[in-house]
Amino acid sequence: MEIDILSLFPEYFRGPFDVSMVQRAREAGLLDIRLTDIRDFSENKHRRVDDRPFGGGPGMVLCPGPVAQAIRSSRRKGRSRVIYLSPQGSPLTAAKCQELAKEEHLILLFGHYEGVDERVLESDIDEEISIGDYVLTSGCAAAIVLVDSVIRFIPGVLGHPDAAQEDSFQDGIFDAPHYTRPEVFEGRLVPPVLLAGNHAEIRKWRRSQALEKTHRVRPDLMRNKEKISEPLSLNC
Repeated sequence: MEIDILSLFPEYFRGPFDVSMVQRAREAGLLDIRLTDIRDFSENKHRRVDDRPFGGGPGMVLCPGPVAQAIRSSRRKGRSRVIYLSPQGSPLTAAKCQELAKEEHLILLFGHYEGVDERVLESDIDEEISIGDYVLTSGCAAAIVLVDSVIRFIPGVLGHPDAAQEDSFQDGIFDAPHYTRPEVFEGRLVPPVLLAGNHAEIRKWRRSQALEKTHRVRPDLMRNKEKISEPLSLNC
């Protein structure tokens, strides 16, 4: 996958994308991330790319010219999907991440200050996505969240081919709790079912635990789920 990130602060991304799984994916040739400074497309000698909003109000708005040119310089006909990260977008979900992971080329744009001139969003954006019902000082962090959550579904990025499919939200509910050595920690025991070697019972236990926590913490997910394959037990 190729990802172009358009920003006023490209240096913001150099740390997060140079470590861990993102770095390994880049080194393996599974991911190519390019950082573009929107100021390079400024229309004045001072490299200014923002101005006061028409109609008054606080803050500054990114001007349409430099933003549109930055997008168009990165777009490839028939291959690129342009995403605007905004609190007003549709929610970023596991299903959406899996869908985006199938794209060849993503272009990520996000607001700084009061956002981007609406005319660019109307003419050059394919989709508007939100990572949550809150506002950031800039969309840089949102872009990192989207990249990190999407690339997990690119084959070869994670160590185990089924790892992403067994995480929280893949079946509409939370993941089950996990344990490792030692078997006793500060007086707390690993659940005996995990030590007995009966894989059918382990799967059943993990499912019941996932359902119980989802019901307790996120009942909205349970309401949205069309059906549950086995009855919910709160005593497991």
